[in-house]
Amino acid sequence: MRKIVFDIETKNTFRDVGSREAVDLDIALLAIHDSKTDEYLTFLQEDFPKLWPILESADSLIGYNSNHFDIPLLNKYYPGDLTQIKSVDIMKSIQDSLGRRIKLDDVAQATLGEKKSGHGLQAITWWKNGEIDKIREYCIQDVRVTKRIYDYALKNGHLKYTQGKETREIPIDTNNWERPESNGMTHSMPF
Repeated sequence: MRKIVFDIETKNTFRDVGSREAVDLDIALLAIHDSKTDEYLTFLQEDFPKLWPILESADSLIGYNSNHFDIPLLNKYYPGDLTQIKSVDIMKSIQDSLGRRIKLDDVAQATLGEKKSGHGLQAITWWKNGEIDKIREYCIQDVRVTKRIYDYALKNGHLKYTQGKETREIPIDTNNWERPESNGMTHSMPF
């Protein structure tokens, strides 16, 4: 099963574009972990033609808030429909179990004992300053954290968060996460 864990950093904010819709933003950089090669890769917008064949051969796209944010935003650049590929949105799984959303940083800290290296607004500043390598490092680190959280939930059937001074477990139903499904993907690009 080829799994692609991914994250997107944007060039602008919702305030900049006067909207709360992800599709109104612009992608600065996208990072992935490809389970087939065990590599972390990054793509600027001009590199997307190299990304499409990887995504089209994926059995699953894995992210954090990816169904609401990353996939709709990336789909505006893709000539097909990425929603036809199976996706695992870890934040959605948390929300389904707990009844509310929790930030990736909070889950990472409670579950893995590590924090993210920054936040998305810093990445926008780095973009405006032309500091692409900083965005690459930050985005890859987010993908690493997301992958580790995915692996932890798969192995343990739960994730963790802190409420007050108490660390609590969030039961996560991972039964379908690794189950192959026909993604019905129509390859729209001539690969």
